[in-house]
Amino acid sequence: MTAPSPSPRQDPHAFLDSYLAAHPEDVLVVDDPVPADQGVTGLVYELAARGRRDMVLCRDVEGLGVPVLSNVFASRERVARMLGVGPGGLHGAYMERSANRLAPRLLDGGPVLSSVASGDGVDLADLPMLRHFASDRAPYITSGIIIAEDPETGTGNMSYHRSMADSPRRLATSLHSRGDLWRMLNRCAELGRTLPVAMVVGGHPLFMLAASARVGYGVDEREIAGGLFGEPLDVVATPHHGIRVPAWADFVLEGTIDPAARADEGPFGEFSGYSSNRSTNNVIEVDAVMRRADALLVDVEGGNTDEHLNLARIPRESEMAARLKERFPDVTAVHYPSSGTHFHCYVALRRHRPGQARQVMLGLLGWDPYLKTVVAVDDDVDVTRDGDVLWALATHFQPHRDLLVADGLPGSPLDPSSGADGTTSRMGLDATRGPDFEGHRIEVSPHARERARRILG
Repeated sequence: MTAPSPSPRQDPHAFLDSYLAAHPEDVLVVDDPVPADQGVTGLVYELAARGRRDMVLCRDVEGLGVPVLSNVFASRERVARMLGVGPGGLHGAYMERSANRLAPRLLDGGPVLSSVASGDGVDLADLPMLRHFASDRAPYITSGIIIAEDPETGTGNMSYHRSMADSPRRLATSLHSRGDLWRMLNRCAELGRTLPVAMVVGGHPLFMLAASARVGYGVDEREIAGGLFGEPLDVVATPHHGIRVPAWADFVLEGTIDPAARADEGPFGEFSGYSSNRSTNNVIEVDAVMRRADALLVDVEGGNTDEHLNLARIPRESEMAARLKERFPDVTAVHYPSSGTHFHCYVALRRHRPGQARQVMLGLLGWDPYLKTVVAVDDDVDVTRDGDVLWALATHFQPHRDLLVADGLPGSPLDPSSGADGTTSRMGLDATRGPDFEGHRIEVSPHARERARRILG
């Protein structure tokens, strides 16, 4: 009987080829040599300055020896296409698919096992890494997804963690989100053992999106990846610890985290737009490196770029939209603007009763630990446009009446304005039209707009 082969639908290289063929206008292919020091970042930031969010494929990055794919998640329309919908259906498609979790399918082999280096054969200098910002301490892995399993229950977890080489076999990393991986590591400390982990570098975009899912402890994001694919995630076992990793990954680093080990790490350009030196300074001792024969480096552009923000924000935004609309049926739209990094949210609603907007804002501020500011607007305001929200704030909001503030709450340690312990305050701004509001929105008739379009061509 022939052993099953990995599903070609989960191959990130096949995704790139098919997307390039279908949407060549949405992919910037660079054949000229690009520096590994800020070269890719320079391209992404220059595109953004021109209002473009192209996926970027650099075929020749100096000194890396592999092509680099970056800016994959910069466009919401592109992410929606991955899920087979338009931008307006992104939240619903993500929630529907991610809820249909499927257990991974374990295979005997896959492309990621084409080359395996172990023990003294491991040298992290051979792993392609980019320097993203002039202020970064070193070249960084920005797309690294750490997979770990609970030391007692076996529950799986996936999460992103920036990492840099500290020595030929050690990665310095930060677990500053202090999520499920942090919980597993602390349990290992109590048990007096190290935590086996595998870091995946380069996978299909739907697998990468699953790693950003906001789920409770006990939910394995590999099952969410299966839901997003509509078929089980094909996995292989790592050689030393048997951790199940995607068969189609470009690189996998297998090793352990000693709860007591520390190494200097950072600064690194974070989503706040600032270089952050805040870190838990953990260490991954690398036992083995696996890679595809035709590997490429899938990079996540750091800083406050659309890619970095969207990758974490789309699952969060989808969850918040679903929760709010279920609890508050008058909520019509939820949007996390890039201008607010992860700290701002706009919510639109049909206002029927006093205090309704305040209740919705309190729900958002209570559910999402990253949020510092929520602005509530009426349902005729486009929450995807900062200018429209600011107009509503300017013309509807009265500070003495429409502002609510709570302080002393846990927030993001990467917020440079937060306390050393990550505590923050939160604010809600009710920019809906109050019961005593006087005014009617100006209008330009459809006939006049159509005539203007004809004149302007």
